[in-house]
Amino acid sequence: MSFSISIIIINILFSAFFSGMEIAYVSSNKILLEIEKKQQGFIPKILDRLTQKPSKYITTMLLGNNIAIVIYGIYMGDLLAKLLIPTHPNGSAFLDYWFIGSGSILIQTIISTFVILITAEFIPKVFFQIYANSILKFFALPAYIFYTLFNLITSGVMWISNAILKLFFKTEGDEVQEAFTKVEISHYIDEQMETVAENQELDSEVLIFKNALEFSTIKAREVMVPRTEIVAVDIAEPISTLKTKFVETGLSKILIYNENIDDITGYVHSFELFRNPKTIKSALLPVIYVPESMLVKDVLNAFVKKRKSIAVVIDEYGGTSGIMTVEDIVEELFGEIEDEHDSVSMIEEDLGHGVYQFSGRLEIDYLNENYKISLPKSENYETLAGLIVNQTEEIPTVGEVIHISGYNMKILQASNTKIELVEITPFKES
Repeated sequence: MSFSISIIIINILFSAFFSGMEIAYVSSNKILLEIEKKQQGFIPKILDRLTQKPSKYITTMLLGNNIAIVIYGIYMGDLLAKLLIPTHPNGSAFLDYWFIGSGSILIQTIISTFVILITAEFIPKVFFQIYANSILKFFALPAYIFYTLFNLITSGVMWISNAILKLFFKTEGDEVQEAFTKVEISHYIDEQMETVAENQELDSEVLIFKNALEFSTIKAREVMVPRTEIVAVDIAEPISTLKTKFVETGLSKILIYNENIDDITGYVHSFELFRNPKTIKSALLPVIYVPESMLVKDVLNAFVKKRKSIAVVIDEYGGTSGIMTVEDIVEELFGEIEDEHDSVSMIEEDLGHGVYQFSGRLEIDYLNENYKISLPKSENYETLAGLIVNQTEEIPTVGEVIHISGYNMKILQASNTKIELVEITPFKES
């Protein structure tokens, strides 16, 4: 019996190894894997040969796992039969009555399946998935030994499967991935960002690259200057009012509306004032209109095709939701671009011990990246104020404390329409 138990344990370990190595490769960061393969040394060379043909690698692991499970099943079934099937006092096994009548086969199947699932499937797959790249490197040599031993069998199996795929499904079989997907690159950058210490700053190249990867999914509402911050002048106002507004704000473009902000008719560039226009209407330039849900990359294409640099973002009801310029889009890639006229009105203070004071207009992504906090993100909001309003479904009063995802958020400044200043502290359960 001790021999059977030894064989069972060995095959459980083999099954755990093969199933774990299979999920390790599938879950591994392919960019890190490629970097590891480019290093000098014996293991990187083995790793390179092992993963040259992903389908063959997976087939090898599946074949090894099946062999281990079959051998395990034979010995486990024999062991359980001896333990479960009693022997007649006269020495003969009353197999016909007890074995069939009492469902011993079912009991054996349940026990053996439960043992193999827990010890050789669930536990190793979870462990190997968490430490995928490290484990692939650590077990590269034994995996390559089995890769070589099963070479003839796996090659034959792959040849048959590829032939079936080509004959019946008209598709190629084993195709090696020659390029990395955007998701893989994004995961690699995220991992690099997580390793940066809190007191260190990320390289600008890393941030730009990350922003570029996310650029194709950003919508106009995430980039626009909100309606409440739009600087605009009524078209009926005298030209002197417009000149004064240019001087006060330092802006190069000011929007013009007809009676109310929901009817923006165009904009005036400061250069137009050098022509001494008599009325605002005579200096008016057209704008383009884009919906909130429009992708920023499409807005940029519209700017280029129509040779415009400012767009009015409209909501689903046709009202003005905000505005955006080429500069706003460029800032999504390269970060904030400030000139001598930009006023820094956003408050962001680190008070120590995990306590911060932030302006409500600061974006959640910006706070998470720069202060290493984990505020929840959603398509329903972009800013800290939006997060709080989304949670409370109202504008909180000054002094009110809201608990959100492990943080206490105290409202320091607020009006009837917006949240201006928030203090964030880690939530500690009493």
